[in-house]
Amino acid sequence: MNIVLPAMGEGVIEATINKWLVAEGATVKEDDPLVEVATDKVDSEVPAPAAGIIVSIMAAEGTVVRIGEIIAIIENNYDPQPGEEQKITKEVERIRETIEETRSEKNELENISHDLKSRTPSGKFLSPLVRSIAANEGITYSELDNIAGTGMDGRITKDDISGFISLKQKAKEENEAAYIKNTSPINEAIKRESSENGDEIIKMDRVRKLIAEHMVMSKRTSPHVTSFIDADVTRLVRWRNSVKDKFLADEGQKLTLTPIFIDVAARALHEFPMINISVDGNNIIRKKNINIGMATALPDGNLIVPVIRNANEKSLTGLARSVNDLAERARNNKLKPDEITGGTFTITNFGSYNNLAGTPIINQPQAAILGTGAVRKMPAVIETPDGDVIAIRNIMILSLSYDHRVIDGALAGKFLNKVKDILENYAADDI
Repeated sequence: MNIVLPAMGEGVIEATINKWLVAEGATVKEDDPLVEVATDKVDSEVPAPAAGIIVSIMAAEGTVVRIGEIIAIIENNYDPQPGEEQKITKEVERIRETIEETRSEKNELENISHDLKSRTPSGKFLSPLVRSIAANEGITYSELDNIAGTGMDGRITKDDISGFISLKQKAKEENEAAYIKNTSPINEAIKRESSENGDEIIKMDRVRKLIAEHMVMSKRTSPHVTSFIDADVTRLVRWRNSVKDKFLADEGQKLTLTPIFIDVAARALHEFPMINISVDGNNIIRKKNINIGMATALPDGNLIVPVIRNANEKSLTGLARSVNDLAERARNNKLKPDEITGGTFTITNFGSYNNLAGTPIINQPQAAILGTGAVRKMPAVIETPDGDVIAIRNIMILSLSYDHRVIDGALAGKFLNKVKDILENYAADDI
């Protein structure tokens, strides 16, 4: 039975094999985690589709595999009995060898010269697959003779030669890096300055590099414009403070400002659907669904944006449940790939860290993103029937960054003003 890389969410076409959690010959149960994979969206695990024995791992760690490609083969017709471990091992090895040799026939015809020998000078047997890899990688017969085979009867397996290639490549890269480090004037200057100042050089992890690339791509793609408006949310703050304890007791959920912001944005997007769009070449795609992403900081300092789908169809209680659940699983790296894709609009809360405002970068391929600042008590001018008075009010700043190719200032201003109006007169339709 073939195990293929399953669909990983909208827009995801490939994934990197991070780490195999099982080895060839392992007995697994249905839904046992087999392998950790990483996409440009999220890391996740691929479970076993059925119980059985892993007879062959087809995708090595570090390789990029497209959705639908075979990553392993499982034999699920064999029911092992106690004391049959050796029999299992031999059977697995036999099946694996058969798979490897069958799969290699095509590559052998295409990649190996007909005069390549099937044995090394010392007599080690070389399968067609190993010969093909050796020919493609320029590995000599003398080098092959020095590889310790781990297959049956000391045969050199694909893993053996792949490991040799990795070590050889690593040594080459280390030599090149050492040469550059020792010869580049720029690197010498950096090294000298870091040494003198005690600076620490920190290499970006995979997620941070993906975030960096996405942010640079967004700025290159869209001409960003950011508009600001302040909102008097005194009524909203008082209302939330009056219901949050009862809400926690009744629903078992904390009522933060985030689900309220999402509710407000969803209402405004429903009224201004040309903000809920994306761009495809010369076409504007007006989204049918309102799927709002919420930028969430992770414990390691990185960022992820889980998506609440059809936010305009959820009650405040439903939004609170979704927000709390997604935020918790994001912090524990338990999000599914399809939970961070498909967003049509994003909210980022600068106020979480007591920041007043910011100019957020659009989360491509969306066309706009809303930033919410900290709620502060401030003196404000209030209009009354008896004239203007100064009072202490709860004020927050909203910022909207938008793609000026398709959203003009007038539309952005109307939308932002609608968000302000809903916030200042907020009343949950269904708690």
